[in-house]
Amino acid sequence: MIYLELFLQFFKVSAFTFGGGYSAVPLVREVVLNASWMGEEQLARMIAVSESTPGPILVNLATYIGKAQAGFWGSVVATIAVILPAYLAILLVTGMLKKVMTSPKVKAVLQGFTPCIVGVILATGGYMLFSNCAASSDWQTVALAVLLAAVMIGYPKLTKKNLSPIAVILLSAVLGMVVYGT
Repeated sequence: MIYLELFLQFFKVSAFTFGGGYSAVPLVREVVLNASWMGEEQLARMIAVSESTPGPILVNLATYIGKAQAGFWGSVVATIAVILPAYLAILLVTGMLKKVMTSPKVKAVLQGFTPCIVGVILATGGYMLFSNCAASSDWQTVALAVLLAAVMIGYPKLTKKNLSPIAVILLSAVLGMVVYGT
């Protein structure tokens, strides 16, 4: 039954993700491709939409994939499954928060997770960038990726200010509409 499969897979992804939605993208990718729910290109589009819409990326991604697989109720089931582990963990942790957070072992574990999460996010971004540029037969995709990378690297160096992620998303959307839009 697709509802049970959606629930179990997204519950598993959420339960074993540490560090936010972006670190879950490789797990979601593995689940979606292994289950043959969609292809690499459609998943990449859903990831892009999930990043661009309000809300946590993992919740958005689960909702879109659930909808694509089983309609409205599939989106409800996948969304609940992806939210439930965090909800249960928060209920559990709030009761022990003071004691747990002062533990040197817990602090060490959390500090150890940080570089791992950064690595997973960088690897996922790099994989998506290179696979989409390599898989794309048009020069426009590569040109847009290079232009956006140049803006993201050059802007802070020129202005001594960080570039807002919102500005990057809006710039990407506008450039996408200009290059690929009708």
